[in-house]
Amino acid sequence: MRLNNTEIAAIKKAADKTFGPQAEVKLFGSRVDDSAKGGDIDLLVTAPYSVDNPALSMAKMETAIIMAIGDRKIDVVLNAPNLKKSEIHAIAEAQGVLL
Repeated sequence: MRLNNTEIAAIKKAADKTFGPQAEVKLFGSRVDDSAKGGDIDLLVTAPYSVDNPALSMAKMETAIIMAIGDRKIDVVLNAPNLKKSEIHAIAEAQGVLL
């Protein structure tokens, strides 16, 4: 996994602040592959409850991460009981590494 401890802590803190302590965060995509280079930070956040404004919540989380670790390309995929799942959810769940 190509994230350092500071980045992992910032991601977990942003998820906790945005979605609560029960939220689970997984890293997926190219950053899971230690032999790859570059790439954005792809995150699957699973909230155990309905999220009223998912777009705003994901943007807040992304902003908090960027403020903590610097300007990076971050993609957040949100999984919550009230949201429709797409193919990316299955891919992220299968590939994802729990942070």
